[in-house]
Amino acid sequence: MKKLLIAALLCTAPAFAGEDDAFVEFKVIKPEIAIKAAIAAMKHCEDGGYQVGVAVVDRFGLTQAYIKSRYAGLHVQETAQRKAWTSVSFRTPTLALDGSTGPDSDAFGIRFLSKPLPLGGGVPIEAEGSIVAGIGVSGAPGADIDDECARAGIAAIEDELLGF
Repeated sequence: MKKLLIAALLCTAPAFAGEDDAFVEFKVIKPEIAIKAAIAAMKHCEDGGYQVGVAVVDRFGLTQAYIKSRYAGLHVQETAQRKAWTSVSFRTPTLALDGSTGPDSDAFGIRFLSKPLPLGGGVPIEAEGSIVAGIGVSGAPGADIDDECARAGIAAIEDELLGF
């Protein structure tokens, strides 16, 4: 009986090892893919006649890629990076945060933090149910257009995210 119990315990131990060990596994977007997304987002905006800046951050908010249209304004670098960072940090598109952090909301305090920018144009990039990066666009004449361009950047790397 003891041998059977020990064998049963040994067989079940590996199933719990991942929960008890000291490490976590995660995926982060490769810089080459981040650059591809940034260029695609910028091109989508330029095709619409808009000069923008595009930033892609990894899942930790660190900038992986930044590119800007030739005539984009000086503010677009900081704005695009903060939008991308915010989308990853809050795990939601910044267009949604714009509406949910208004003056009468419980989340209004987010607007007083130094880094988050709850203004449309930042979108988390997901793969296999996990956030792997975030993309932020700034410079189009509306947050909804920045958001559209960010999503075009994600669409351009969709095959890589799915592993095809």
